[in-house]
Amino acid sequence: MMPRPWRRALPWLLLAAALALPWLAGALDQDYYIGFMRRVLIFAIAAASLNFILGYGGMVSLGHAAFFGAGAYTVGVLMAEGITSAWLAWPLAAIVAGAAAFLIGAVSLRTRGVYFIMITLAFAQMVYYVAIGLKRYGGEDGLNLPQRSMLGLEGIDLGHDITFYYVVLVLLLGVIALMDRIVASRFGRVLIGIRENEARMEAIGYPTYGYKLTAFTLAGALAGLAGALFANHNLFVSPATLHWTQSATLVVMVIVGGIGYRWAGVLGAVALLVLEEALAALTEYWHLPLGLLLLAVVFIAPRGLAGGLGPEPRR
Repeated sequence: MMPRPWRRALPWLLLAAALALPWLAGALDQDYYIGFMRRVLIFAIAAASLNFILGYGGMVSLGHAAFFGAGAYTVGVLMAEGITSAWLAWPLAAIVAGAAAFLIGAVSLRTRGVYFIMITLAFAQMVYYVAIGLKRYGGEDGLNLPQRSMLGLEGIDLGHDITFYYVVLVLLLGVIALMDRIVASRFGRVLIGIRENEARMEAIGYPTYGYKLTAFTLAGALAGLAGALFANHNLFVSPATLHWTQSATLVVMVIVGGIGYRWAGVLGAVALLVLEEALAALTEYWHLPLGLLLLAVVFIAPRGLAGGLGPEPRR
């Protein structure tokens, strides 16, 4: 367990490292790592949104990629129709993904346990095949984006890799701050109560279904925002973004990071993607050692990386 002063200082040290990374990478002529870390930050947003419902609401969803992909496709479709404004495309991506989460959650949340897991998986695959059927927007081959979205602010050009990196970093910090405020609020405490004992919360008069649906919708909207950023990062969207394996990857990130911990999404995304990148550079059979390393993390630190640092989940 990490001493309390170090535990408090760690987020600030990580933030300082994140702020310095683009300049350090540029100085070492390693611009590739700016894009790589930007991808890590985007997945950290998606994983943080899943941790909100999995860690605090107890909802194990294998359909989160549907919302991530919905946000990506919203940006792609708008771009194909000539709409490049980030002020329009990114909020709309979150709204579309949130609406999809509301509709899927309205049905899925009437089930529990393994049935909930399977029905979210089924809905995600339905959305995946809908994307394949969008022949106007590339169908199975995906859709290329001619450029990144535009903020229209002087001095802020998202076409510049470092600028886009910092925009993603600011959005990640905003999402984490928002999640923290919600979890600390009355709504968050009720959500945690539902995770611990839903029958008791119902018995004392809380509309548990409404609380869970609201949380599910919010998590879907934030995943949609991450998807919008991912589309701009890749300048490409494809049905693979919505596949259930993408949902499984996000679940693994949350487990590795520490289910129910504030920094679970960030730590899980960093650990998984950095390990994947390092091992892929060593061998083409990197999946096996990655799997063994993840098993080691689960057995050695069952509460995840954040849990290994010390207390937090008390709310």
